[in-house]
Amino acid sequence: MNYFKILSLAAVLVFFVSCKNEYKKYTKKPDYITNATGKHKTYFDAYDETLKQWDVDYEELYITTSHGIAHVIVSGGRNAPPLVLLHGMNASSTMWYPNAKALAKDYRIFAIDLLTEPGKSYKTSDFNNIEDITSWFQEVLWALKLDSFHLLGASRGGWLAMDIALRHQNNIKSIVLLSPAQTFTWIRPSRNLLKNIISAFSSEEEQMKSSLATLSSNAGNIDKSYLKQYKVGVKNDSLPKFMMQMTPFSKKDFQSLKMPVFLLIGDNDMINNEKSIRLAKNEIAKGKAEIVYNAGHFLSIDQADTVNKKVIDFLKSVDNDD
Repeated sequence: MNYFKILSLAAVLVFFVSCKNEYKKYTKKPDYITNATGKHKTYFDAYDETLKQWDVDYEELYITTSHGIAHVIVSGGRNAPPLVLLHGMNASSTMWYPNAKALAKDYRIFAIDLLTEPGKSYKTSDFNNIEDITSWFQEVLWALKLDSFHLLGASRGGWLAMDIALRHQNNIKSIVLLSPAQTFTWIRPSRNLLKNIISAFSSEEEQMKSSLATLSSNAGNIDKSYLKQYKVGVKNDSLPKFMMQMTPFSKKDFQSLKMPVFLLIGDNDMINNEKSIRLAKNEIAKGKAEIVYNAGHFLSIDQADTVNKKVIDFLKSVDNDD
């Protein structure tokens, strides 16, 4: 074998090893996970039980950032197009358990636990405003070396996805929004919203039952391990002080978006309505919007198969147009 062939083989080997270990430095579990006690250990155990429903191979990353350690779940082929998942309020990345397998078949998914929500991320310093949250997500994306990716956000994760896209247009290939909170319109008063307010004065068990009944059209289908995790969730901050900063975006904002945007809402959605559909279709140049029937705010759980197919078809259409 001549010298040049040896060099070529060596280069290929180095490339293969570097790709295989691209996130190796982030895979070591930190002390707050390995030495967890009390309610934290109870929660992490419940989190891992829900992950058993992920139904596809995954890797857990722990990325040190300026505000703490970001926990990221990664699944899918290394050469597949990247898809970043942003979960909703009072949830974690495990909320994607009905969707992970389908999405990871054609995409490399990166599910990020928000620092101030229940999850495996660990906060070391507070955020001053909602803009700090967007900057933090961007810090995590830089660490993951994602220069171009699709972005999927649910509920408050949808609002954050929109904010990230407006600030970093060149990085985002497309956005998928699942019943985004206060993104197109203010959350309107409704019977379901009133039930949620009333439930706040009930017992913890009654609060959860009442809340789920207003947010989901098929609450009985929610996995029991996920419900347990939700119930024992470690409530750190949940950003209540930033909720009023999450105002609906303007028509000018929507019109400035260059990438394709796909909005999905449930027909029994207490967060969005037909106005959201009209704004997405009429004000976003490459906007598309649909209603998923027999679904509430938790449409990714209520109608997982339908949502998975619609999302994947949309993402593939975007990739095929590139």
